[in-house]
Amino acid sequence: MASKSKELDVNVKNMIIQLRNEGLTYRAIGIQLNIILFTVRCVVKKFNETGSTENKVRSGRPGIFSAREKRSIIKEVKKNPKISAPQLAKDVANTSHKTFSVQTIRNVLHEESYYGRAARKKPFISERNRRKRLDFAKSHVNLSDEFRNTVIFSDESKFNIFGSDGRDESKFNIFGSDGRQYVWRKPNTEQKKQHLTPTVKHGGGSVLVWGCMAANGVGKLCFIDGIMTARTYIDILRHNLQSSAQKLGFGTSFVFQQDNDPKHTANLTREWLLYNSPCHLKTPPQSLDINPIENLWHKLDVEVRKHKISCKDELKRILLQEWHKIANNINKTLVFSMRNRLQAVINAKDMHTKY
Repeated sequence: MASKSKELDVNVKNMIIQLRNEGLTYRAIGIQLNIILFTVRCVVKKFNETGSTENKVRSGRPGIFSAREKRSIIKEVKKNPKISAPQLAKDVANTSHKTFSVQTIRNVLHEESYYGRAARKKPFISERNRRKRLDFAKSHVNLSDEFRNTVIFSDESKFNIFGSDGRDESKFNIFGSDGRQYVWRKPNTEQKKQHLTPTVKHGGGSVLVWGCMAANGVGKLCFIDGIMTARTYIDILRHNLQSSAQKLGFGTSFVFQQDNDPKHTANLTREWLLYNSPCHLKTPPQSLDINPIENLWHKLDVEVRKHKISCKDELKRILLQEWHKIANNINKTLVFSMRNRLQAVINAKDMHTKY
């Protein structure tokens, strides 16, 4: 069977009509444009009937799935965003009794703006702590920047000795496979609960530190040896909190922030704080996104990873070096983001935020 000839470009068709309007015969137009006489006649005839030279839209090959079947596929992905494309294709094939490739399933999802993305890892938040997060956010979101300027944010963090390739060799995935979990989602929906992979705190590590910061800079960075207890924590505060306040220019007028770690809320600690730091701000459990010092730990971690470290003493030296290099404007930006952080908790209805 002869192959189908290529359809004329619209611009060529327009030229045929223009030459015809100028009085040229079909044969003269065909010779001038190197087009067979039959084609010239067809173009002019169609234009006289429709008033247009646009090529007719073809229906093309019918799609494998009906609109209803496509909706069913999207519904399945919404119900289970972590289902793989091969598994989804298998399930659809069993119900539709049709033959198609995995790529066809992907194409259906892409049409609705669903793309495979690695699930963000976020700590699982219990229902009780979700309520506490929301209550805290609502009661503190409208506090003034003047108040936030008086807060010293504190926290502990663990840093590990890295190999030459910069990887943390001591971490492991307690949930099973170390591979990434992929989910089907639309753009800007990465923080939704069904699109996250829960994580839990892990053991291991090389150096545990306590540090604090405020809007105008960083305070002391203290290394913690041995097991961390309430007495250890009080000793850290006794030797570092007031000196950090002096370094930051607060004197004795400041608000001390700490999280809900059991060592921070122990009776011994509460009694010590009552006499030594009566004004304090206690953030709710599982609220790393509310405490700006968490972002500072991340920045410190990024800078430390740029060094080749082979022992604890070297790690401590690099930590102190990079800690004191943190620019004051970074701290100010982080502290002033508190209003946005708390509003994000409210908007997310106490679930995860981007912070």
